[in-house]
Amino acid sequence: MPAAALSTVLLNAKRIVVKVGSSLVTDEGRGLDAEAIGLWCKQLALLVQDGREVIMVSSGAIAEGMKRLGWSSRPKAIHELQAAAAVGQMGLVQVYESKLRENGIGSAQVLLTHADLADRERYLNARSTLLTLLQFGVVPVINENDTVVNDEIKFGDNDTLGALVANLVEADVLIILTDQKGLFTADPRKDAKATLVHEAQAGDPALEAMAGGAGSSIGKGGMLTKILAAKRAAGSGASTVIAWGREPDVLLRLTRGEAIGTLLVAQTPKNHARKQWMADHLQMRGSVLIDAGAVVKVRDEDKSLLPIGMTAVQGEFSRGDVIAVRDADGLEIARGLSNYSSAEARLICRKSSGEFERLLGYTGEPEMVHRTNLVLHR
Repeated sequence: MPAAALSTVLLNAKRIVVKVGSSLVTDEGRGLDAEAIGLWCKQLALLVQDGREVIMVSSGAIAEGMKRLGWSSRPKAIHELQAAAAVGQMGLVQVYESKLRENGIGSAQVLLTHADLADRERYLNARSTLLTLLQFGVVPVINENDTVVNDEIKFGDNDTLGALVANLVEADVLIILTDQKGLFTADPRKDAKATLVHEAQAGDPALEAMAGGAGSSIGKGGMLTKILAAKRAAGSGASTVIAWGREPDVLLRLTRGEAIGTLLVAQTPKNHARKQWMADHLQMRGSVLIDAGAVVKVRDEDKSLLPIGMTAVQGEFSRGDVIAVRDADGLEIARGLSNYSSAEARLICRKSSGEFERLLGYTGEPEMVHRTNLVLHR
């Protein structure tokens, strides 16, 4: 990607995921740094007012809980980590809520586990909730649900969680704020010749060799987890910036195109990456037949598939399963993630969205398959 194009990656970013680490949020474990959180929230508010959609992934619950419980070092026992998270989550969310509200922006707490994103139905539910919050101008504040996870399914210092959230909402950019200026060619604390990497390709194996271990005793992650998170985010077409969280107005300056920290560029276009993921990694559970009008809408006009255009439902599937979309002759024209189970689909087949509540007992999405979750066969 040319340098001129690189400068526009953040300038043109519409949907942004920001991740902040424990050492920043808690001022190296000395308790929640309300002033720093306030500065980030002020910047988030200005970005929302500028028409951007912003999600905050924040570490700090365990560190804040440790401080409230009087623990000086991070415990190793999972039940103690979960207890610390339960205690610290109260203060963490309260600070974000009050600081965003001071700037005229609503907030929402969202706790996620790996299982929420591995299960397709829960994946769709989480995605729908987050996109709805963004639509209303609310800033979701996300943390790992540390009180219910175990070591086998923990994300790690929320860097991986930030990348998974970027994938989930198809973000344009993931911004990881840390206590380092960015990625260096070597550990600058040990090597005086280490230089800052300004730009690189996300997923470049050489980056992993440059990254060291965990940066502090408070957080679990280090530069390596950030490099791997950038690689994961790039899978859905999101570029990543790693920058110092205490840089003045860092979020505002980045979104104005200023070169701060390390920019790790995704090489795959966002739309292509998502379509390729769906085409390659998901198995079909059933299918729906659609009429000629719906074929035109889906295939030629790149529109969502609405139940009113369906003529039949085949197979048994659940919400979040991949289904084939077939024309009247049975030819597959597309596949995608279903918003409804096969039983529900049969009830709303040939029906308009205004009838869903009467038929289903609730009002769900108007689409059977949203266009962002459709892969067309050209």
